[in-house]
Amino acid sequence: MPPDRVPSGDEPFDERYRREVLEPAREAGDRPPDDLRARYALAEPLAADAVAARVREVRRCWRRSRGQLKYRRLIDRLEAEHRELAPLFAAAERGDPRPLADRLRGAAERDARRGREARARLADAAGTLRMVAPAEIEAIARTGGVPRAELEGAARVAGIAVREPDALPSAAPYPAYRKVRESLDVLGKRHLPDFLFGERLAGPIRVLDGFAGAPGLRLDQDAVRAAGEAWARRSRDTSTAHAGTVLAALRSDAPLHGLVLYDVADRLRERLRQRASEGALLRYATADLGVEAEDARRLVFAVLRETGRDGGLAGRLRALLDAGEVFAAAELADARAPEGEAPDEETEVLAAEARYRLDTALRLRETAVAEPDADRAWLLLADALRLVGDLPGAAEHRRRLPPLPVPAARVDVDGAAVRVSWEPSPSTAGEVGYQVVRRAGRAPRDARDGEPLTGPRDAAPPVNVPLYYGVLAVRGEAAAAPAVAGPVVVRPEPGEVELLAGDGQVTGRWRCPAEAARVVVVREGRAVPGGRDGFREHVPNGRTHHYLVSAVYLDASGREVVTPGVRASVTPSAPPGPVYELEVEPDASDPGLLRVRFDPPAHGRAELVLAAAPPPWPRSALIPVEEVRRATRRLACAPAAGGLEVRPGSGGWLLAVTVAEGTAAIGACHRHVNLPPPRRLVAERRGAHVHVGFDWPPDVAEVEVGVAAVDRTGSGPGGADRAVVTRASYDTQGGIRLPVPEDEPVEVSVAASGTVGGSRVVGPAVAARVEARTVVRYDVRRSGPPWRRSLTIRLTSPRPLRVARLALVLRAGRVMPHRAADGETLGAWEQVPVPGELSLPAPAASGPYWLRCFAEDDVVELSDPPVRTLQVAR
Repeated sequence: MPPDRVPSGDEPFDERYRREVLEPAREAGDRPPDDLRARYALAEPLAADAVAARVREVRRCWRRSRGQLKYRRLIDRLEAEHRELAPLFAAAERGDPRPLADRLRGAAERDARRGREARARLADAAGTLRMVAPAEIEAIARTGGVPRAELEGAARVAGIAVREPDALPSAAPYPAYRKVRESLDVLGKRHLPDFLFGERLAGPIRVLDGFAGAPGLRLDQDAVRAAGEAWARRSRDTSTAHAGTVLAALRSDAPLHGLVLYDVADRLRERLRQRASEGALLRYATADLGVEAEDARRLVFAVLRETGRDGGLAGRLRALLDAGEVFAAAELADARAPEGEAPDEETEVLAAEARYRLDTALRLRETAVAEPDADRAWLLLADALRLVGDLPGAAEHRRRLPPLPVPAARVDVDGAAVRVSWEPSPSTAGEVGYQVVRRAGRAPRDARDGEPLTGPRDAAPPVNVPLYYGVLAVRGEAAAAPAVAGPVVVRPEPGEVELLAGDGQVTGRWRCPAEAARVVVVREGRAVPGGRDGFREHVPNGRTHHYLVSAVYLDASGREVVTPGVRASVTPSAPPGPVYELEVEPDASDPGLLRVRFDPPAHGRAELVLAAAPPPWPRSALIPVEEVRRATRRLACAPAAGGLEVRPGSGGWLLAVTVAEGTAAIGACHRHVNLPPPRRLVAERRGAHVHVGFDWPPDVAEVEVGVAAVDRTGSGPGGADRAVVTRASYDTQGGIRLPVPEDEPVEVSVAASGTVGGSRVVGPAVAARVEARTVVRYDVRRSGPPWRRSLTIRLTSPRPLRVARLALVLRAGRVMPHRAADGETLGAWEQVPVPGELSLPAPAASGPYWLRCFAEDDVVELSDPPVRTLQVAR
């Protein structure tokens, strides 16, 4: 009750007091007003008699009102507090109103502060949405000790809407909604309206209080049929299958509006489970889901106020505990704990957990502060932070706890660099890192006393200066005392030392370090005169000479210090002599092998290389061996009489080079064409033709085939007829067919061929001799009376000859004999002259049979008479 409002008028005092004082106090959580003017209905000025009378009247009203159960708790609290306030009223009754006036002034300030706190809590509860539920207004009013009406007025002034959250479906109207949701995600649809209407939505939609979208869009079965027809016109694929899943849900008995509302609410609930804030939920509803702004506010408000672990004070406590912000959770629990009323069970459990974890963490923090062992203190603080992630001061103190120092460090000079190594720190608590610092002249004292290095290797240390290196173990922001190694002095050797051999001389050159005073060169214990950057001296050829090149530095006292030095060797020699002439011929027994003959050079080692193109260097030119190696292919050679044997394997330019040390002398070259001869040549006479077959040489496109008659005296072939045969023709015909005389021996030769530089080149040939075969014709005649039949064999040929062996074979039946072993031999003759005749008795065989002659002679081919002559039928 405001100070200027006291029960007055014709209304009975008790009724007015209950309405204006007790009822607002009961609504504020049975919390009496701090302002004693309102509590005791005091009027100004504070006269002693009036104050005493009003207090007695108010207390009588309390006793009468205590009979009503709803006021009993409030009256008990008023009576308990009155015992503390009685001395103030007693002093006022004695004529000293100052203690009561001081208390009244303080109460007004407390009431004002309480109102400000309640309005701040109201703004926190409203959040980004600027909405609160009536129950939240009531809870804030009860815990804040302000009337609910006053708080509702503050909400209206601040533009905060007080309303009940809209009821959202908690269960899916369609049992298989999860499958529908997956299909919508696969199709790239935001929600069911997006699937139904697509681009026709053309603006925000409303899903609360019925569906509403762009003009002309209606959420009914007509829209479902239209969407189904549109999908039916598409070709069948996986997307149409997913569309069928969504259409099945829309065509089911589930109400369309309920299905759409649950679809949108479920997506918001999913984002809330992902810990999205109010602003993020609102942006998701408006920007991503396309919901109208006011509808989106109501939807988000309803989702946030749903009963569950994410709502109310319990939800906030649980969220803070899950995030590890236990200190903030304990502070929130203490700040929001209602006076005189126990919180709900879940809130009480969460608050107790937050307080317990905070108390345990505080004890751990205090123990760690007093702990002298830094590692143990670090572990205690780590345990405290695991319990309370936001424990004040714990993380800062832990970052300032140094680890144990590195036990030992050592340094090694690696050329012009220094490598630092160390034993790890014994500390096992936390993540221990290491920092290396370098200082010239003295040891570093801490991480700032020297030049820090990025790693264990100092790539560019100062030269000719005593250096100290410190290794510090680091944990968080604290570093242990350094482990020092040194001093070490870096004195680089001369760099890029190179010795060049000449004809009777050696030239040396190098890069002298800038800090070095000079460079000394020693060969075989004798100093070699030279300058700062090189030397030249005359030496004998053919011997290997060893040099030691060292740098000389001046120490702090001016004395010379000589480095161990760089060793190098060189063998001088006369320049190589070129090979002026080459003779190349293929080996008769192995055509792939070449014999290369030349006069050996006066100096150097001769070798053969193969180039794909003519050599770019003139003959006798002296060039580096590396240049020859880059442009040619070195061939494996074997020593032979007067030169080398080599197998090039492919065509190109065969070049002779003479090598001595790193120099090559260019010699003569020879154009080598790789035309290997065919292998396994076979030639068979088939009547008036010879069939030729062989293994076709690799990488050859054509061969040249020749046929030459062989003199019967064996003196050799006469003139040959030659023809070119391609690989395609050979493969198509299954070989080569050549016409030849039947009665003359011939020699067939085959050689690989090709065109090089516009002229035809033929490789080595292989040959095969085909002997002549003379055709001998025979006839079998039967003669004589039946009781003395005889057979006569008449032989004829173009020229007289003798058949080595001739046999007459009889085979019974109707099948002709094809070999001498196919039947019975009636007669056999050796060295049978042709022309001539042979006679023998006729066989006494009965039934049909065959008679046929067979010759065993390499140069004779028998020609059978007509079949009617050979077949005998009885």
